[in-house]
Amino acid sequence: MQRVNIIIPTFNRAGLIAGAVDAALGQSYPNKQVTIIDDASTDDTRRVLQPYFEHPDFVYVRLARNMHTAQAKNVGIALSMSDAITFHDSDDRPLPDKVLMQARTLFNTRVVADSSMNWTAFDHEPQQGLPVSLVLTEHELIRWDGSRLIAQNALRLVDDFFPNIQGRLDQSGDWILVNAGLFRAQVFSRYGGFRNSIEEDRDMRNRLIMAGEVVHLLPQVLLRKFEYDDSLTMAQASDYHSEGRQSDRAAIWADIAAWRRTGQVAPQPIDLSELRIDFISNPASVAISEAMMTPETRERLQQQLQAAGVL
Repeated sequence: MQRVNIIIPTFNRAGLIAGAVDAALGQSYPNKQVTIIDDASTDDTRRVLQPYFEHPDFVYVRLARNMHTAQAKNVGIALSMSDAITFHDSDDRPLPDKVLMQARTLFNTRVVADSSMNWTAFDHEPQQGLPVSLVLTEHELIRWDGSRLIAQNALRLVDDFFPNIQGRLDQSGDWILVNAGLFRAQVFSRYGGFRNSIEEDRDMRNRLIMAGEVVHLLPQVLLRKFEYDDSLTMAQASDYHSEGRQSDRAAIWADIAAWRRTGQVAPQPIDLSELRIDFISNPASVAISEAMMTPETRERLQQQLQAAGVL
């Protein structure tokens, strides 16, 4: 059975992180690992998680300096030995069968490049069997004011490409979570990791779409996401109309324009040349992955794992 790594990046969420870990370890899919990337928290996160350190399916990685969410995810990718990876936030609560249903779809489904659709745009032959690279699900958003939203607007998956294709836009936040999708690990070998920005999920989604990777959507709510007053989606600096987010989106749209001109997808090699790992609770469960990364990053990881007694 293929192994799935549930990576949870976190920063100063000591009051929430144990619930996220319990929900991840409680997943019904048996062959799993839960990896916490503690992005140099200054609260009690490590103390709260210490009771899990002896769990065979749990790994706690503490970074010595804050690198922000996208880079924390990249650390998890760079250290993962699993066949597939999903990312949960500290305020995510997946249903018990989320990973099981995603994994069954990812590993057991092959899409046929039927000639009734334009697969030739991605250099696929008619009737060619194609593996699924990413499995997404619907989710329920529990908003900070207590209201609830079932996020199922699949058209939002291509809104950067076709903003003119409009559907129901009753409430903000009605989007399919790329973050909580289940990624086949090989996609990180082909296209690199997350862009170091606050729009990292949007960028990864677009890169896979442009490359012709098969993205499968399960039309079921398999995760609940909770908004808190300190959630990234609520923070002024990462607001959907903030200057930083608009700048990140402009860079992503520039990549789409380049793809339309050339048909080429620019990868994002993982760059962790300034990484410093402070502690790893279960060193035997990490190793340098095959993800695309800069030579400096691979060398840096080797140094860090040697210092931690892994290599």
